[in-house]
Amino acid sequence: MLGMVLAAGAGRRLRPYTDTLPKALVPVDGETTIMDISLRNLAEVGLRDVVVIVGYAAQAVEERKDALEERHGVKLTLVYNDKAEEWNNAYSLWCARDYFEQGALLVNGDTVHPVSVERTLLSAPATSDLLLAVDDVKKLADEEMKVTLDGGALDRITKLMDPAQAYGEYIGATLIRPGAADRLADALKTTFERDPQLYYEDGYQEMVGRGERIHVAPIGEVAWVEVDNHDDLAKARTIAVDY
Repeated sequence: MLGMVLAAGAGRRLRPYTDTLPKALVPVDGETTIMDISLRNLAEVGLRDVVVIVGYAAQAVEERKDALEERHGVKLTLVYNDKAEEWNNAYSLWCARDYFEQGALLVNGDTVHPVSVERTLLSAPATSDLLLAVDDVKKLADEEMKVTLDGGALDRITKLMDPAQAYGEYIGATLIRPGAADRLADALKTTFERDPQLYYEDGYQEMVGRGERIHVAPIGEVAWVEVDNHDDLAKARTIAVDY
């Protein structure tokens, strides 16, 4: 199984940090970046071959590749999204489709969370080919990627949902088992061809619509944050020091 980090986005709401860097390389604890935390977590659970999907400011990741590999004891394979500044991340994840059949633990490159999330996903029973890490404790608002369940499996995943209806928030970490490879790639392709501004989570919704059962793994009460703006970055810097 591989680690996989989705790190192609521009992160415009984090300027000036992201004038020349992707969000994943923004520091959150001294010189420690979001990507450092992602790679450290993946290495800690034994996933030392890591695919990093890059796009915006990809050269910044290229320049740090050797140092990141040495620091975390990992081997990085960079996959390039040629439309990172035009299209959303359904296409971005599809770019890594050739690696799905090896199995992957995917983490969003703008999420700061402890390694307990990876451990929760890897230790869960193999009840479905995709397993989503979900925070069912946090109080939700409009921005979050919210989920509802039906009979214990994913029913809806979208930001466009009344928070009061949601079971919880998808936190940007998915265990992709090898059996999902072709179905996931096809669903992502259908999704971005319908609208290139859709999220890869819309690809999960496409799979549900096709009859796929996707289960979730609650992460418990965990300090984590998706870093979209400067307020999120401030929160990340308060919690990252405790990991």
